[in-house]
Amino acid sequence: MRKLPKLPTNIQAFDRIRNEGYLYVDKTKYLIDLIDTGDGYFLSRPRRFGKSLTISTFDALFSGKRELFKGLYAEEFCSRPEYRAYPVIRLDMSKIITRNGVEGLLDSMLLQVMYNAERNALTLPGLSIKDPATAFDALISRTAQKEQKPVVVLIDEYDKPILDNLNNTKEMQKIREILRDFYVQIKAAGADVHFTFITGISKFSKMGIFSPMNNLTDISMNDEYATMLGYTEDEFTSSFGEYIDTTAKRLEVERDTLISDIRGYYDGFSFDGKTRVYNPFSTLSFFKDPVFRNYWFESGTPSALAEYVKKHDLSVDMFRGLKVMDDFTSMREIESATPASFLYQSGYLSIREKQEDELILDYPNKEVLSAVARLFLSEKLGLPDSGLKDVKKALICGDVEGFVNIYNVTLTSIPYDIYSREEKRYANKPQESFYHAMLLSMLWGAQLDAIPEKHGSKGRSDLEISVNGLYYLVELKVAVGKEACEKAAEDAMKQILEKGYASPYKMSGVTLISIAVDRNERRVGAHEIREL
Repeated sequence: MRKLPKLPTNIQAFDRIRNEGYLYVDKTKYLIDLIDTGDGYFLSRPRRFGKSLTISTFDALFSGKRELFKGLYAEEFCSRPEYRAYPVIRLDMSKIITRNGVEGLLDSMLLQVMYNAERNALTLPGLSIKDPATAFDALISRTAQKEQKPVVVLIDEYDKPILDNLNNTKEMQKIREILRDFYVQIKAAGADVHFTFITGISKFSKMGIFSPMNNLTDISMNDEYATMLGYTEDEFTSSFGEYIDTTAKRLEVERDTLISDIRGYYDGFSFDGKTRVYNPFSTLSFFKDPVFRNYWFESGTPSALAEYVKKHDLSVDMFRGLKVMDDFTSMREIESATPASFLYQSGYLSIREKQEDELILDYPNKEVLSAVARLFLSEKLGLPDSGLKDVKKALICGDVEGFVNIYNVTLTSIPYDIYSREEKRYANKPQESFYHAMLLSMLWGAQLDAIPEKHGSKGRSDLEISVNGLYYLVELKVAVGKEACEKAAEDAMKQILEKGYASPYKMSGVTLISIAVDRNERRVGAHEIREL
């Protein structure tokens, strides 16, 4: 049996991937297209999505390492008569240290410049150690002069110093000004720069960093480059074909079933509203350890996201099918960005559909929806996620009484001050909205397929759940007092039956659940269960 190629789960060095036999999904066509059609680009993508590997691939391509591209799309480009190497200046801004304030930032940036000077066998004498912008300008001009060629500038994670200080507006403003003065040296260098490629997570037009650099083309939401990072369906099934077969046999499932499950967990990222890509980090991590986990989220969720959730008036369900204008990412600076813009650029929301000048957003897949739901439960409601496995187990086993009991225990675990805050928040909405949103968060956090307000011929069901071939219909009401709750639960069950919510499940069977929450007691006051 042929030995499978190694999986580059935490490797972003293109030369190492190619030299050491790691699996590589060929993305070099996009790089060649960019080189052939322009000379300055910006690309925004979520963390761990292949930005650093792209920078590394550009580095190898411009450094003249043509042997690394044998068998790839870029091999023909390397064989062109006009192909030649250029001096490369490569800045990894993820290594910039800001915890020591502006002084630490300046020193750290200067080290990046000095590293590139050494790489290009260049000495930068007589420069102030507190002025990395001047050092960067000298690096570009003197490297071009020394090599008698213009330089290639590659910058990875340009916004990391700012994102590290999201909750310190005053410090962030200082950092923004320093970075603006630093990056503007690229445009100022003029003919000394042959090509520029910059990556980051955020792209805000008023950020002040790139406002003087109108020579950069932003391809972040360009249809032609929507699949430049991440794996398309064809790339996934062809490049990982042997891994799919091996894993399906190991897990004792059908090949098509495994592909469908992986697609549900790790596919769904879209940057144009048309094409979808798999999260590369989660896909690689799954094949290395074939258990459906939240690999991407667990690999390092920024603390800024947790702080953002605490600070803003958000709920998990409010972002499902959310309509926004197509320029929604460029309206405000990062510290005052809308929640939709912040979550999209961080990778927690994706474009589900594009309609003229509007976009419809949603969570890309089960991994992200589950992870965000857990974050909301812990950060907004102060609830641990330890009981979510019990939710899933109860529904898989058909233990509806156990499921209702877990929901009841959750209700009684929420601190009173959070109840007071949330009740004020939902004051202008139907009174069951908060309890409904919390139940959804529990189900999504448990990685269950739960669909709210599914439309039928006679109305909308509150909640429909499917797990391992079992189906559940839930109708939730709110009342006050034991008798009122019993009546509400009875009316909810009648509503399910009279509105025909269960009709689509006549062949498969379905369990009907009506729940009435006692608003004063803040617990389940009554419930009914019926099998159909």
